[in-house]
Amino acid sequence: MSGDSEMSEDDMAMEGDFPMVGGAAMLPTRNIVENAMNSADHTTLVAAVQAAGLAETLQGEGPFTVFAPTNAAFENLPEGTVDTLLMEENRDQLVKVLTAHVVPGNLSADDLASRARAHGGRYNMETVSGDALTAVLRSPYIYIFDESGGAALVTQSDVNQSNGVIHVVDDVLLPR
Repeated sequence: MSGDSEMSEDDMAMEGDFPMVGGAAMLPTRNIVENAMNSADHTTLVAAVQAAGLAETLQGEGPFTVFAPTNAAFENLPEGTVDTLLMEENRDQLVKVLTAHVVPGNLSADDLASRARAHGGRYNMETVSGDALTAVLRSPYIYIFDESGGAALVTQSDVNQSNGVIHVVDDVLLPR
């Protein structure tokens, strides 16, 4: 992931107007990777994206909707899981897990909520990996369910990027 973590004077002037994630302003002029690299809450996710070779893709045009697990979410996985996934021989599995957090398009929290309301409180999405995620509205909260039955709460929504949107989640979503 190449990204300049130095902030320009224009970026610093704008910092107060944008959401903070992991102690860093998420500037909508930066792409998903550039912003994630600045979040202290997403260092594990950034390391995983780098190990999987997905940085270039997530810096691309998109748009992407990313359900971004925090470091704490990765720490909740069984001991050794992250280290195992980061091993070169497990790269395909790591790519599958990470791309199961990415949906093509730019879906805001309002989009997810209104689509869920229109479908009885649930909205099914297909991820880049081909796996399914389901947004479930339990007002005022949005939960994202994976195919394995896990549920992640959207703890921070609508972190707009130049190539999509990030919704911070409190759990790692696992494909089947």
